[in-house]
Amino acid sequence: MPWEEKTLDQVLKITGMRCQHCVRRVHEALGAVAGVEVVRVDLDSGLARVRGRVDPAVLLAAVTALGYQAELS
Repeated sequence: MPWEEKTLDQVLKITGMRCQHCVRRVHEALGAVAGVEVVRVDLDSGLARVRGRVDPAVLLAAVTALGYQAELS
C-alpha cells in the first residue's frame, strides 16, 4: 500500500462541523490515529489536512465515528 511506504498529505472534506468544539473533536480524533504526524482542521472550509503514514480509510472512520460525514478531497 502506498500509505505504508511514504508519508502522505491527505485532505478530508468534513460535513457537519458547526463550531470550534467540533473542530477540536475532529482534530483530536485524527491526531490519535497511529501514524498521523500533523493535523490541521479548518471550520470555514470544512477541510482537514493530515500528514502521516496512515490508511485513508482509518482517517475517514475516525471522523465518521464522531458523527460527521467525511470524504477524501
